[in-house]
Amino acid sequence: MEYFVDAIKMLLGNNSELRDIVAVTLQMSFFSTTISMLIGMPLGVLIGSRHFVGKRYLVRVIHTLMGLPPVVAGLIVFLLLSRSGPFGEFQLLFSVPAMVIAQVVLITPIIMGLTASITSVRANSLLETSRGIGIPRRKEIGLLLYEARIQLIAVMMTGFGRAISEVGAVQIVGGNVQFKTRVMTTAIMLETNKGNFELAVALGIVLLLISLIINSFAQRLQEERND
Repeated sequence: MEYFVDAIKMLLGNNSELRDIVAVTLQMSFFSTTISMLIGMPLGVLIGSRHFVGKRYLVRVIHTLMGLPPVVAGLIVFLLLSRSGPFGEFQLLFSVPAMVIAQVVLITPIIMGLTASITSVRANSLLETSRGIGIPRRKEIGLLLYEARIQLIAVMMTGFGRAISEVGAVQIVGGNVQFKTRVMTTAIMLETNKGNFELAVALGIVLLLISLIINSFAQRLQEERND
């Protein structure tokens, strides 16, 4: 109880380290989710709405990548961005962009797989209707995205929730550098190991509040759709 009270005082106080950790976390999660959406949603719509040779195997690969261990993704990105790697000249390792790249590797298959599952249910009837009224094929993806917008917002929230709660990949490529790449999950792990439970609990409270807001928003959208 004492740690909880101290954590509340820290949240209400003027703690620059806590503010910086939360800011870096939100920045990383926002950009990684946005990039993953721009890549994963259009590809998911194409996969879900089209029939082509090898689709079954491609879907299996995507489902496998949806469960990709974060440390494996972090290791792959680390090797690519290290000095001896193909992208080492950009010197991105131990930076927020490196963490964003690792998160995109993790989140994009999730958004792609969920989007494909959602659009595959709606695709047949919707595409028949669109072709019947003469909608060009190039606009069909946009139509599918619009018709499934409520579910896709929930997919976006799922991706953001994965990004903000991830620890393994960002620890490897970010290095948990204070005031630079330290995010809430890696900071909680570090401060707990150091015995600094006040900051760890404070960050845990913030993380739970953000998760509550995300889940509440997604549930509200689902309830509005059902109504």
